Amino acid sequence: MRKVCLTPKMVSMFIHTFAFRWKPGVTTEQKQRVIAGIRSLQGPIPGLLETWVGENISPRSQGYELGGVMKFQDRGSLEAYGGHPVHQALLEWLLPLIEPIEVDFES
Repeated sequence: MRKVCLTPKMVSMFIHTFAFRWKPGVTTEQKQRVIAGIRSLQGPIPGLLETWVGENISPRSQGYELGGVMKFQDRGSLEAYGGHPVHQALLEWLLPLIEPIEVDFES
């Protein structure tokens, strides 16, 4: 009898990470609206599988007070996210409040 070794196929995911520095004058209420707004993207955005967002607690934050991670099912979903109307509507009021940095990668 011959032995067969099955190696599980690795499923590729695409990860979008971000961190924000708040611009001067941003209120606590605005910060909470940002968190709620980012969380609300999951569902309306096709291929957005998981979303984590919260206040940065790292002592090495370099001034970035909010961070998040989003997991997309494939590269096409990640690429379509940027121009999606729901995301664009969020950016319209979000961008005046933040200095962002983003990192996207395949995992």
